[in-house]
Amino acid sequence: MAWAANEADNVEQLRAELDELKQRYVNEVRRLREIDARLMAVQTRLSEAGVEPEGDLEPRPSLGAQADTGEAAGSAPTAEDKRQATRRSVDDFLQQEHVAFDRPLVLEAGFEYSRYDRTQLTLNGFLALDAIFLGNIAVDNVASDTFKYTLAARYGLTPRWNIGVSAPFIQRYTTYQKGGAGGSAAAFAEVDQTSDLAIGDTTVNISYRLLPETASRPDVVLTGSVIAPTGREPYGIDWRVIETGEDADGNSFVRFAVPEEQATGNGLWGVGASVSAVKTLDPALLFANFGYTHYISRSFDDLNNDPDTVNPGEVSLGDSWSWGLGLAFALNDRASLSMSYSQQINGKARTKYDGEEWVDLIGSDANSAMFNLGLTYALGKKTTLVTTLGVGLTPDAPDFTLGIRIPYAL
Repeated sequence: MAWAANEADNVEQLRAELDELKQRYVNEVRRLREIDARLMAVQTRLSEAGVEPEGDLEPRPSLGAQADTGEAAGSAPTAEDKRQATRRSVDDFLQQEHVAFDRPLVLEAGFEYSRYDRTQLTLNGFLALDAIFLGNIAVDNVASDTFKYTLAARYGLTPRWNIGVSAPFIQRYTTYQKGGAGGSAAAFAEVDQTSDLAIGDTTVNISYRLLPETASRPDVVLTGSVIAPTGREPYGIDWRVIETGEDADGNSFVRFAVPEEQATGNGLWGVGASVSAVKTLDPALLFANFGYTHYISRSFDDLNNDPDTVNPGEVSLGDSWSWGLGLAFALNDRASLSMSYSQQINGKARTKYDGEEWVDLIGSDANSAMFNLGLTYALGKKTTLVTTLGVGLTPDAPDFTLGIRIPYAL
């Protein structure tokens, strides 16, 4: 049976050669995309300067759009065109989790809806016979619907450097509920509040490709970010006391306070650093990221929510750690699907009134974990629709989020 052993060795050798050729092909395609992007950038700069390029440097579509232009011209797309289009459908989503360096300028409009509902049960009494509760029961519930509209831009400076800016605009619809206060289990009060659309905290980041992808290692990108406190800070916002209903003696039996307006930012400057990695397993991609954010303490003229009291002081937010991992793969030449898990842990915040010591804010720390599903669809050779659905896995996370982004590559 020597011939069978030889054939088995040949099969293994052919498989190894095929795997090596596949990986070389992926690397060559990535390199071609980078060179194509650089060529287009040079042509654009020459055109703006009024210089006619020498040789055959006529403007042409990028590699990611060759399949679309081939179909528009009436010619049948080649296998390479279809492969490039399929790769692009994955890259469009990857732009949200990683950084794409082969696109000179990307403008993006986004919308995100999130639902947050938290109920807190307060007991003031004792248990009789370890089973019957005697005393007051108060149920506090805060339900919030948040709408966030985002404008973002990313620009590829070189095949290794990318800069971006993102500005969110936030609007909230919040319902405050309180029941069972004052010893009356039937007492219940509700207040609805709508905030105006206002800008949130703006983020500026710059990314550097530390290690390009090879057969044995992933594509690794480092990103530094600065968070500017352009939103409305939550400190010093006056609270309004709500009293409703009367008992038999004419006394109000429901009393609680709600803020006069909603905050859209945290009021502090932040600096962050993150690293993300992507490995190609054609036609799928594996990606992971890890990030850290530190907020710089800042003084405010008033930290008190009592409209009749002014207490200046300083605020220090806890550091934030985040990480995530996921998978994205192409369904066809226009659509791709992704699944990911993300988690963020925030430390406790602290406050210090003038002349006093630092005090930890109980309940200010948080652990938010989400499971996300994404679907990307190429609307055209320059426009993409990116949709995401996130489900909260921990009490500090939103119940769910729904996001829509439309990046446009120039």
